Amino acid sequence: MNLKFDQNGLITAVVQDAATHELLMVAWMNREALHLTQTSGEAHFWSRSRQELWHKGGTSGHVQRVRDIRVDCDGDTLLLLVDPAGPACHTGARSCFYQTIFAAGSEDCTD
Repeated sequence: MNLKFDQNGLITAVVQDAATHELLMVAWMNREALHLTQTSGEAHFWSRSRQELWHKGGTSGHVQRVRDIRVDCDGDTLLLLVDPAGPACHTGARSCFYQTIFAAGSEDCTD
């Protein structure tokens, strides 16, 4: 499969719990992060804000052991199925997607 990295050399990486299928986080990878992930078996990403590679859980211990890496039909998004060793979010939440801005039957909360 021919992967399509953007003009900054990055590709979107969606991270999902392999056992529960819960969406944990979205991050970015460059070629080096992808290579490190494939060779180490643990998730590595590119930090756009710090402009550096980071090993998920390298400081906190909340590593993500990668079971499978899949690519979408366009070749521009990766799906990492992982076994998380702790919370995915830097806030300590299990998933980065813990805030609701819309739920059917509720008021619009985007204001």
